[in-house]
Amino acid sequence: MGRQWLLAKRLVTGLKKSKTNTKALREITIAAKMGGADPAMNARLFAAVEKAKKESVPKDAIQRAINKGAGVGGEKVTMEHVVYEGRAPHNVPVIVEVYTDNVQRTAPEIRVLFRKGQLASSGANKFVFENVGLVEAYHPDTTIDLETAAIEAGANEVEPLTHEQEDAIPKDVGGAKFICERTEVGTVTKWLSANGWTVITSEIGFIPKQHPELTEAQRQEVGEFLQALEENDDVHRVWAAVK
Repeated sequence: MGRQWLLAKRLVTGLKKSKTNTKALREITIAAKMGGADPAMNARLFAAVEKAKKESVPKDAIQRAINKGAGVGGEKVTMEHVVYEGRAPHNVPVIVEVYTDNVQRTAPEIRVLFRKGQLASSGANKFVFENVGLVEAYHPDTTIDLETAAIEAGANEVEPLTHEQEDAIPKDVGGAKFICERTEVGTVTKWLSANGWTVITSEIGFIPKQHPELTEAQRQEVGEFLQALEENDDVHRVWAAVK
């Protein structure tokens, strides 16, 4: 019985790692398609590659993903970006970003996942979220002034992050989320990288303007709903108005 459980546990761990690698490689491909194959000139690609390395994604897989996105060689990417808006259980607003090569396959899967929530028409959640640039990074100096760094980088706001909040942040460093205008993501990322920060996320995203009040039981139900969404292979990011 013990050995069967051990094998099952290894299988689950392997599946989770496979899903993580798939999403990491998809982000690299998309970043290369949007900004070119040179990480030094493409801040989003640089961040995606660094994150993939931390997740032990093989170097040859990373390079293939870059080539695919940039159209180098015989393989080219044909992915469509689709945004779904709706409500999680207990009326929590949700935005789901999907990258897929087959919308006809993905759309029914998303509808099934929303059985415990509710899909809405496009634009239904725009008043709940702000569409902004988000850059997450960490610095070896835990005493660094985050507000000063944000001003010099060109960000509008900054929030501290810990390794408990973001798995890619090591212990004993100063982590932060920099919030900026969508058009300033590259500028903020490059400044941070040039000034001792290690960038782990650089993207356009959504931050909620307000959060519904939830009980602990309700929060757990919402968390399970969001987790199910995130585990779908085609789902790139899930944004929810929940603390």
